[in-house]
Amino acid sequence: MRLASIKVGGRSSIAVAVNRGGATSLLPLAAVAEDLPRGMCRFLATGNDAFDVAAQVLREALDGHHAEHLIALDRVAWLPVVPKPRKFLAIGLNYAAHAEETGRQPPEFPTVFNKQSTCTNAHKGEILMPPESSALDYEGELAFVIGKRCRRVERADAASVIAGYTIVNDVSVRDWQRRSPTMMMGKGWDSHGPMGPWLVTPDEAGDPHDLKLRTFVNGELRQEGHTGSLLFDCFELVETLSTAFTLEPGDVVSTGTPSGVGVAFTPPRFLRDGDRVRIEVENIGVLENRVAFESSGET
Repeated sequence: MRLASIKVGGRSSIAVAVNRGGATSLLPLAAVAEDLPRGMCRFLATGNDAFDVAAQVLREALDGHHAEHLIALDRVAWLPVVPKPRKFLAIGLNYAAHAEETGRQPPEFPTVFNKQSTCTNAHKGEILMPPESSALDYEGELAFVIGKRCRRVERADAASVIAGYTIVNDVSVRDWQRRSPTMMMGKGWDSHGPMGPWLVTPDEAGDPHDLKLRTFVNGELRQEGHTGSLLFDCFELVETLSTAFTLEPGDVVSTGTPSGVGVAFTPPRFLRDGDRVRIEVENIGVLENRVAFESSGET
């Protein structure tokens, strides 16, 4: 099952993807199941009951019901998959080839940093290029979303607390990133956390460590990797992170990027106004965003 966060009639709603006759559309659950939470964090916290209702609605839609509520993908008002995650965590240098291209040794322990929750952005949303930097970079990544409140989860049980998988562009402001030893100042600018287009449940995503990943800029292939090359895989990350702190429904963990980032080229190939970034992850989907100059005025 594929679940998206969208806006319908000025209000947020969880939507389920419906594929009929080779065409995919979205069905807002709020239109046919009014008692379900409209926000992803609350939806996930409801647990199996919410997923059971969504699955029933999907079955009905596939049988031809609820057609009046279907929204074509080119008419969807997308929201970030998790619009307001309590935690938005990311992993640095989690592919050996990426560590090598940045002149660093592969880490022996996960390099963890946080992206601010205010940086979340949607599929088709604009990545803002700040006037304070011209070193804007892309990082295509597989991410997972926590579905159950948990602490000290062993690796063998980690899959049971993951609600599903999505795509994240860990947009980075490289010069600001280098100014801070924690990297945080370059990783959480507003709009620099595109995620989407949807959350794919584990049964449909398949093995998260056997997925191809590609990133394109203006149609040019920049990154081509495979999640089997992750130094610390999704389940190891759940074990490590939950040892230190409680993970909650809706927490997003972006697992790191393969080689091919813009800063590693000679000369660097940073993003510019008007560039289009497309990230593809096998079994998950496509995340697309356009770069646009940001006004220096306060928002």
